[in-house]
Amino acid sequence: MFFKNAYIFAFTQSFNTSELELNAAMHEHSFTPLGSTEMSHYGWTSSLGKGSDLTTESNGNILICARKEEKILPAPVIKEMVAERVEQLEAEQGRSATKKEREQFKEDVIFELLPRAFNRITDTYGYINAKENIIVIDSASRGKAEDFLALLRKTLGTLPVTSVSPEVDPSEVMTDWLNGNLARQQVFITNNFAFGEDAEFQALGDNGAVAKVKDQDLNSPEVMAHLQSGKYATKLALDYDDSISFMLHDDLSIKRIKFADVIAEQNDDYGSDDVQGKLIADFTLMAGELNLIINSLHGEFNIKATDYLEA
Repeated sequence: MFFKNAYIFAFTQSFNTSELELNAAMHEHSFTPLGSTEMSHYGWTSSLGKGSDLTTESNGNILICARKEEKILPAPVIKEMVAERVEQLEAEQGRSATKKEREQFKEDVIFELLPRAFNRITDTYGYINAKENIIVIDSASRGKAEDFLALLRKTLGTLPVTSVSPEVDPSEVMTDWLNGNLARQQVFITNNFAFGEDAEFQALGDNGAVAKVKDQDLNSPEVMAHLQSGKYATKLALDYDDSISFMLHDDLSIKRIKFADVIAEQNDDYGSDDVQGKLIADFTLMAGELNLIINSLHGEFNIKATDYLEA
């Protein structure tokens, strides 16, 4: 149970729902498998796999999991079948098909194909820490993170959350870190972080040039050239305390999280007959480490999640 990505949202009102209350509310919106003619279902599923409940709490972190099942219908197949029906109508009636008729053909084709379509199931995990005033979602896509929040909002009736963002544009801060590093200045204040070897830069403007560097020393002349040309760092690889590496994006999302072996293997002494015990221990370990990173990163941007609470 180790997250690979993290979108972080802050509550604007204190999260006072207990785990028991949350669990009960989630059972009203639990996942059910798709019927043969349904397109998709989205609901809550076991937080730690088969045999676990919808919520798992450890050290103030409440783990939850949303499951989506959807039918996969190839767009070219639908388009071809609709075109055949349009062609048949136009040949029989000697006129062009109307927009409404084309839409009806598409609906009919989808309905006919649904029982034969492949099903795709995806799980999205997240955890709530009321003390830290955050909800963290393991998703590489902001859209999927928003879907997760929407389901939780539907479950609870309300969910006052907001994105975490500093006063200064994160890309400016990350660029200052690199500039200070290249000039051997103490701009990147803490000693817990170190630069990785990947970054992405973008020039100002919606159509600004984009440059990527991979497996390259960020002290290199190539990186300096991007900065001197006026580009800003929008993605930056970082290492935290020699234990976790990740890619920081300019929306403060954290991607490509990798836990060092010294962290990931801490609970390997659990026996094979205690799968749930190991999963809970891994979640406890992971959430604790991730919370440390989030707090440290937010400190670099002079923000605190608790500051988003409305008076």
